[in-house]
Amino acid sequence: MQEAIRLATESVERGGGPFGAVIVKDGEIVAAGANRVTLDIDPTAHAEVCTIRLACKKLNTFDLSGCTIYTSCEPCPMCLSAIYWAHLERIFYAGTRKDAAAAGFADDFIYEELDRPMESRTIPIIPMLRSQAQTPFRRWTEKEDKTLYGTH
Repeated sequence: MQEAIRLATESVERGGGPFGAVIVKDGEIVAAGANRVTLDIDPTAHAEVCTIRLACKKLNTFDLSGCTIYTSCEPCPMCLSAIYWAHLERIFYAGTRKDAAAAGFADDFIYEELDRPMESRTIPIIPMLRSQAQTPFRRWTEKEDKTLYGTH
């Protein structure tokens, strides 16, 4: 955790956001990263997502079962989703989403949005062409040589 916090602090000094993360497997650091949103001009370049990407490349897998993530702050909804998709087994965090909100980050707002019905959210979410969208799902279901992912 101290390394995640150090990376977060260093990130601020380099012009990045105040977030850092470390992924550990079998007591060894597999990957370490920091927030790169402003540096990469990428709103998805949060510390946890960047670190998951590095760990997956290093271990040559999209399944990080057996790994733990240490993050300098409670993960936002996007990062939490990425952690679940990557099958990380534990999350340790230091700061809270309230701490992030006090520093000007919208984590709490997004958590609140997710609790609202779709028709009441700030960004309109409008379904369309559902029947046509079944074609790729049907093809996926029928495909015999697919690599499964996204399941728990």
